[in-house]
Amino acid sequence: MRGSFKVRLLAPALAACTLAAAGGAFAQSIEPRAYSNAPVGVNFLVAGYAYTSGGLSFDPALPITDDQLRTSSEVLAYARTLDLWGSSGKFDVIVPYTELDGSAEYAGQPVTRTIHGLGDPAFRLSMNFYGAPAMSLREFAGWRQDLIVGASVQVSPPLGQYDPSRIVNLGMNRWAVKPELGASKTEGPWTLEAKLAATFFTDNSDFYGGQRRSQDPIYSASAHAIYNFASGIWASCDATYFAGGRTTIDGAKANDLQQNWRAGATLAIPIDRTNSIKLYASRGLSARTGNSFDLLGIAWQLRWGGGL
Repeated sequence: MRGSFKVRLLAPALAACTLAAAGGAFAQSIEPRAYSNAPVGVNFLVAGYAYTSGGLSFDPALPITDDQLRTSSEVLAYARTLDLWGSSGKFDVIVPYTELDGSAEYAGQPVTRTIHGLGDPAFRLSMNFYGAPAMSLREFAGWRQDLIVGASVQVSPPLGQYDPSRIVNLGMNRWAVKPELGASKTEGPWTLEAKLAATFFTDNSDFYGGQRRSQDPIYSASAHAIYNFASGIWASCDATYFAGGRTTIDGAKANDLQQNWRAGATLAIPIDRTNSIKLYASRGLSARTGNSFDLLGIAWQLRWGGGL
C-alpha cells in the first residue's frame, strides 16, 4: 500500500460515503465524488458535524419568513461497496441527530423553537453501470478512471422527531425518494462530475394542526470540478441548482416555487491508510424562496475490509 497505488486508492475511497448538508437536505446538498470506484467489500464508517445558520436547510419550502435558525447536526453514516452484476455499487445509510434553535415568522406572527433529536435517516443504493467494473483490491491496483456513468436512488422514511402542533420540526412526517443520474470524467489530475436528480415527496397528512401538505418534485442539477493532488488530497469546487417544490396546504397552493443556486467547496485529507478527514462548506447565492442558509461541516472516515 505504498506509492502511487496508495494515493490512487485513497482518493476514491475518501468519497465513497459522503454526507448531505445537515444530514437531511436533499436537493440542496452538494456532494462531490458520488460516482467513483473502490474495491468491492470495503466498509466505511463516517462521523460528521455540520452547522447551519439562516433558513431551514432540510425544508426550505416551509411557510415561514424572517427565519433566523441555527442547527448543529451530528451525523453517523455507514457504507459498503458492492458487486452489482459485475459493476461497482455502494449502499449507505445516514442518520442525523440535530439541535435546532432560533426564531421566525409564520402568518405574520413570531415563533421560536428549541429542539434536539433524530432527523429523518437516508438510505441510498448506487451503481456505476459504465466505466467502473467491480474489482478486488489487486485488480483495482491496475485500474485507471476515464468516464464513469452511474445512477442511485435515495429513500428517506419519516422516522425523525415530529410534533404536528409545531411549525418547525426535525422530521418531515413524509417519505422522500430521490433518483439520480451522474457522470464522472477524469483527465490528468482533474475530475469533472455532473449529476441530475429529482426528489419526490408523499403528503404530510398531519401538518401543523392536522392540515394536509403536499409538495411538487424538486429537480436539481449539480457540477463539480475536482483536483487530485499527488499526495492523495483532493479539493473540489461545487455548485447546484434546484427548482420546483411548490407546496399545497389543504388545497391552497403557496407562492413558494424554488429556483435556487448554491455554491460550495470540499477538501479531503488522508490521514493514513484507513482514516481521512473531509471539510466542506456551502452557501446560497440566489434564491426565489428558501435557501438562505450557510453551512460548515467536518467528517472523519474510517475504512476497513476488502483487503485493505
